[in-house]
Amino acid sequence: MSEIVPPEVRPKPAVPAKPSHVALPSSVPFVPSPQGTGGEGQGSGRGSALLGYIGIDTIIEQMRKKTMKTGFDFNIMVVGQSGLGKSTLVNTLFKSQVSRRSTGWSRDEKIPKTVEIKSVSHVIEEGGVKMKLTVIDTPGFGDQINNENCWEPISKYINEQYEKFLKEEVNIARKKRIPDTRVHCCLYFISPTGHTLRQLDTEFMKHLSRVVNIIPIIAKSDTLTLDEKTEFKQRVRKELEACGIECYPQKEFDEDMEDKSDNDKIREAMPFAVVGSDKEYQANGKRILGRKTAWGVVEVENPNHCEFSLLRDFMIRSHLQDLKEVTHNIHYETYRAKRLNDNGGLHPISSVLTFYHCCVSLPKQVSEDSSDH
Repeated sequence: MSEIVPPEVRPKPAVPAKPSHVALPSSVPFVPSPQGTGGEGQGSGRGSALLGYIGIDTIIEQMRKKTMKTGFDFNIMVVGQSGLGKSTLVNTLFKSQVSRRSTGWSRDEKIPKTVEIKSVSHVIEEGGVKMKLTVIDTPGFGDQINNENCWEPISKYINEQYEKFLKEEVNIARKKRIPDTRVHCCLYFISPTGHTLRQLDTEFMKHLSRVVNIIPIIAKSDTLTLDEKTEFKQRVRKELEACGIECYPQKEFDEDMEDKSDNDKIREAMPFAVVGSDKEYQANGKRILGRKTAWGVVEVENPNHCEFSLLRDFMIRSHLQDLKEVTHNIHYETYRAKRLNDNGGLHPISSVLTFYHCCVSLPKQVSEDSSDH
């Protein structure tokens, strides 16, 4: 008979022993601590937090916590003739006195000969989230007899903010968080004439729509009847299309069908016919924001009276982050690419540093070459 060979016994994989500093004495039974009491790291919530739910979707909560700690910036520019309620509308949008108060030019105050740029910054906190809001006003725009090229100071200011960000970005020892002063949104106020856009309106939007997100709005729309308002909106949309002006949100930046569907509704509603007011009145047993007239109160937040609530939801609730992303990924990147190409692929600061390093390393190379000979 053949000899029976016993089956080969494979050794079990070695289990690493627990470090001595966490081993429990044999006389003491291990009792798991209830969730939330802290366990081994009692007093610090980190131990219990690490033993919670694990999933890819937790990155959303991580991003939320980080944003709440650091906060974010949002810079909005308002452009339009004096007396259209620019400051009032911005204050109504954010329900705070965030814009400078202006009641027009006084008799003793001279109207500036050129467009001025004035900015006011505030930190708004809501629900634990901090936002540094900067409102850039443009007093003097459209107030002259000759308004030729009056958009150039505004265009220059926008490009200066791109240049400032680019200089910080190419620094060798750059800041961990670069201050963002770039204009994320430009509200352009159209006079409620009820007829057509002025040449100044079309020229401004034609030049500036390439460098900033423009949202056109009809100011003080309560001066128009419902029929006049509907016809004026349609006429403005046709003129913008005829001039090749694309306001935000641009069709080419729609990422998918859902975005296209949502943005199409917004594009159909433009320009927003709005009414701004920071005064409250009593109506239907409640306090409301509105403008009091001889025939009643125009309710700012009533969609049957104006489209302010639609503008606010669009700007703050649904598209605020997208406004920042389009500014960074489209307008700033376009400026950055052009700026670097004009300089042969190097920013002026980088080119100076490169020249300096070449000069420093040149004597060493010359000495090495002479030693070879």
